[in-house]
Amino acid sequence: MRRLKGTVISHKTKKTAVVRVDRLVKHEKYRKFYRSSRKFKAHDPEDGSKVGDVVVIEESRPLSKDKRWRIVELVSREPSAEGDEGNEKGEQL
Repeated sequence: MRRLKGTVISHKTKKTAVVRVDRLVKHEKYRKFYRSSRKFKAHDPEDGSKVGDVVVIEESRPLSKDKRWRIVELVSREPSAEGDEGNEKGEQL
């Protein structure tokens, strides 16, 4: 099964996250690299991912009309999604 690494860009629906996967593509004529992206709807059973998280998605059987992927691993969290642990008194930085 294919595995892709991408960023969660939306998590508005229940148990579903929209993941953007970026890749570099080389232009045939000009030989310059440019970034191409694609969005996949992935199943997130625990609703554990937030917008900005980097996740690994894996191909699976069709789960709904658009969902053919599932989130298998959370690689890293968005720094702002963790909260302000070091700022306990509400001070501005």
